[in-house]
Amino acid sequence: MTELMKDILRQPEALSNSLARTWGSGRSALNEAARLIQDTQHLYITGIGSSWHAGMAVLSFFRSAGRTVDLVEASEFDRSTQIAKNSTLIVLSRSGKSIEIVHLLALASEAGAKMIAITNTPESPLAQAADVTLNPEAPFDHFVSVTMYSALAMVGGLLAATALGVCDDALVGSLDASLAATRPALDRWIDQIRASSWFEREARTYFLARGGSLASCHEARLLWEEAAKAPATAMTLGGFRHGPQEIIVDGFRFGLWVDGDRKPSQDLAVAADIRKLGGKVMLIGQDVQEGMGDLVFVLPQILSRWQFLIDIFPVQLAAEHLSHLRAVDCDSFRICSYIVEDEYGLIREPLRKT
Repeated sequence: MTELMKDILRQPEALSNSLARTWGSGRSALNEAARLIQDTQHLYITGIGSSWHAGMAVLSFFRSAGRTVDLVEASEFDRSTQIAKNSTLIVLSRSGKSIEIVHLLALASEAGAKMIAITNTPESPLAQAADVTLNPEAPFDHFVSVTMYSALAMVGGLLAATALGVCDDALVGSLDASLAATRPALDRWIDQIRASSWFEREARTYFLARGGSLASCHEARLLWEEAAKAPATAMTLGGFRHGPQEIIVDGFRFGLWVDGDRKPSQDLAVAADIRKLGGKVMLIGQDVQEGMGDLVFVLPQILSRWQFLIDIFPVQLAAEHLSHLRAVDCDSFRICSYIVEDEYGLIREPLRKT
């Protein structure tokens, strides 16, 4: 069993533990961070890599409530974004010491901005500089971000819900029940993946989603690249209909997330048309049925706004499976460092022969 598979299988329990800690012993920090958000005039969400994708899920809560928030990738602050006065930054980073995050700390300090850190490393530069630190206390993944991505997204969602006044014991209990239901579902999804013809070693792959599931969509693209060393594209499902659909030819693969509360009939129509044009569709959602796609993952019931928390799980399994088909090592990086701590180039040591 690969280390990546081990990380995926332990994820539901690890997230349940993080949920309990954040709503339990971490509640005072959560409430303090929520007050900073309520009192600030300008709010930014930032991160890089998988943490940036987690920020997309957090953003969806504020946007759905009509709160104006800027989502800015951490590397873009010193190139294109001036931090406004009376600002608060929600900074997501599993290590808290990526070079872009370290540079951002100085920029935030110069602007007099408040900082909320969501990080798994309390001794990191980010945690030390932040006004409030929320620590998921989740186990670090072997290499590819699995639990770390999900834990940051979950804690960020709890923070947003608390700041918006919609987080309570009932919500937390509901999320915990949904996480518990995913553990037996993982075994079922593994069997589906192994029996599916959706996978093809060299297929071109597009991932399409809306709303909070855009976080999963972009994270899926990163999983394809990091774990399976395969190129992929991620974009909004609506945006795909405005030109990019011209790329569809026989054999293209598509991963498509369906939210049962928003535009499901429209999204399912896109999935059906992709198949008519020769593409193969992996469909992920709560109320989807066999036959709607070439590979269909039916999710356990979860609040629609929170579907992103579990709808990445089957795609993590899919990326691990594809790595075997492509005969690549999903448990190591060929080029990238585990934590990127400098700014120049890509290669820190000679490439290994493959």
